[in-house]
Amino acid sequence: MIEAKIAWADTTTGIFLGMPNANTREFLQGHPADVAPLLLGWRLATQMDGVLTEVVIEEVEAYASAADAASHSHRGPTMRNKPMYGPPGTLYVYLNYGMHYLMNVIVGLEGTPHAVLLRGGTPLKGIEEMQRRRGKSDSLTSGPGRLTQALGVTLAHNDTSTLSGPVRLLPPLAEGFVPYLSTPRIGISKATELPWRFLALESGQD
Repeated sequence: MIEAKIAWADTTTGIFLGMPNANTREFLQGHPADVAPLLLGWRLATQMDGVLTEVVIEEVEAYASAADAASHSHRGPTMRNKPMYGPPGTLYVYLNYGMHYLMNVIVGLEGTPHAVLLRGGTPLKGIEEMQRRRGKSDSLTSGPGRLTQALGVTLAHNDTSTLSGPVRLLPPLAEGFVPYLSTPRIGISKATELPWRFLALESGQD
């Protein structure tokens, strides 16, 4: 059984509620293991072909630059991971095992390739469009590949800004505390002991 730790993410500070992008960028400049759980409760929205889709983020994983053996930046900069070295808020999208697009929000200072993988959420707007994209009505946004597909995110959105681009990171709808669970990351073969996977307790994920 995986040992898990319960903690609380405080979303009552001013940077979370209706603040300008500059403050959101400042918030994203922290270490990924600190920023990741605080992103729980935030929203991710896409506007494509006039259709708005939006989810509440409920599952994330932190990846900490070249020191993290599981990070794409572990061996240094490449053409593929170039967006990871961009400013906080940059979207890093990649094709996983030739099957699914996965997306990360870059955090930390520019030039330091910290990332937060967005693994799942709860549909909020555009549910019918998500169902059309997914070809089914259940498990729309549970898991990182399903999440990107439901939101219509592809490699075309790689290296865009979640502060001003077509895939937009938005503050929570209401202030308060988001209880979360932290566990070791999954789907990786290195640095598996780090408890850097964070899930909102009400999300129902496991």
